[in-house]
Amino acid sequence: MILPPVPPAFYLVLSGILFTIGVIGALTRRNAIVVFMCIELMLNSVNLSFITFSRFLQSIEGVLFAFFIIAVAAAEAAVGLAIFVMLYRSKETINVDEVNLLKW
Repeated sequence: MILPPVPPAFYLVLSGILFTIGVIGALTRRNAIVVFMCIELMLNSVNLSFITFSRFLQSIEGVLFAFFIIAVAAAEAAVGLAIFVMLYRSKETINVDEVNLLKW
């Protein structure tokens, strides 16, 4: 039995829900790693939107943008985790409220 295709609106609603969860998590959490994961969730929700529009419009541009975002997210993950390790070594915490590197 062949299932009917899923309408693009379902994917866009899911993408909006994931983006909203990511924004709320990034604004309300104190742990830097959790904030980092919420930012990654927002990037993945944007990827879902790009892939949805690419599939709906029968073009390749959305897929290319999604691949570019994945590459940027991988680089961000490597640099971000290195910063978290160095921050933990120097301040012994990764809570966003307790770390203020701009103060003299």
